[in-house]
Amino acid sequence: MSALLTGHIQAAGGVVCRPGPGGLTELAIVHRPEQDDWTLPKGKVDGDESAEQAALREVWEETGLRCELVKPLGCTAYKDRRGRDKVVLYWSMLVREGRFLANREVDQLRWLTQEEAAALLSYPVDRAIVLTQSLP
Repeated sequence: MSALLTGHIQAAGGVVCRPGPGGLTELAIVHRPEQDDWTLPKGKVDGDESAEQAALREVWEETGLRCELVKPLGCTAYKDRRGRDKVVLYWSMLVREGRFLANREVDQLRWLTQEEAAALLSYPVDRAIVLTQSLP
């Protein structure tokens, strides 16, 4: 779906999961130094790419992790920092390869349980996506 057609900024991202200690699922949240916030990896859909392609690309660009889509988790809608309407589609993802390297957009990545992530995330819309889902 094109941002031009919807009148919204179209973005996509992931709740990136891995098996953690004691059989608990851990998920990755990222710190963006420019905004000084903790959030889920996400970004704008480019050109004609699908939301699924954008989600995988953005997660890789922000985290260095190549992932596999598991299932759609829903979407969030809000006004961005500039007052524009933004819709973000999310998928749960499993890590297949890679490792985090700090970059210009993201300087930290933390692996946390759902509850720990919800406590650290900066935005209620991110917390809702994390807490209302059954993750792999």
